[in-house]
Amino acid sequence: MACIDLNADLGEGFGRWRLTDDEGLLSVVTSANVACGFHAGDPATMRRVCELAAARGVRIGAQVSYRDLAGFGRRAMDVPPAELAAEVAYQIGALEVFARAAGARVAYVKPHGALYNRVVRDEEQAAAVVEGVLLADAALPVLGLPGSRLLELAAKAGLPAVTEAFADRAYTDAGTLVPRTEEGAVVSDPEAVVGRSVELARTGSVVARSGTRIEVRARSLCLHGDTPGAVDLAHRVRRRLEATGVVVEAFA
Repeated sequence: MACIDLNADLGEGFGRWRLTDDEGLLSVVTSANVACGFHAGDPATMRRVCELAAARGVRIGAQVSYRDLAGFGRRAMDVPPAELAAEVAYQIGALEVFARAAGARVAYVKPHGALYNRVVRDEEQAAAVVEGVLLADAALPVLGLPGSRLLELAAKAGLPAVTEAFADRAYTDAGTLVPRTEEGAVVSDPEAVVGRSVELARTGSVVARSGTRIEVRARSLCLHGDTPGAVDLAHRVRRRLEATGVVVEAFA
């Protein structure tokens, strides 16, 4: 039986500014990637999202990033490995305070934006992220792209490695995400996103930008919270998945 976790990036605001409809998305997803203050988020937002997630039984994940509030964590940066490891641990630790206060725990870690894409191939940066996770909690699962250096190194270090797919992002033939700077990187048609979600969950494959079908076997499916109409789209995805016999539940 096909089984998939639905995760979304939440808490991506700062002060009075909010980007994501956290309450709406938490009624749909099974895992919440909470911004930890480096690309978005602030202490009050982190606390609020943790409380909402805990009340709804949604697992809390630390979405760690390069220190880049101005660029929303999507700009390429060169951070020394020791510094990056410390910053990853710092972000996890900050979120853990609010997760515990809400009666839950940080259940996994997922890099964001430029860091997410960098650790697909960059062994040094991937190793630094893994070191940071180990500093915070040597049992935390790490969420990432199938075949990435991050997941390979996480598994070698004894951390559970959880594969992830994106229904609203275009793929290269190599199974990596098409950079956002390129045309067609984001799939904007809602029906296409819904269809690709079912395809990924049931067949473990998707059609790349070139038209070639590629294998993308994932345990979790990301629904971007900053997409216009994100909550309605998330509901449509979940309804279609369940209607086609896919079990929607958090990864173990």
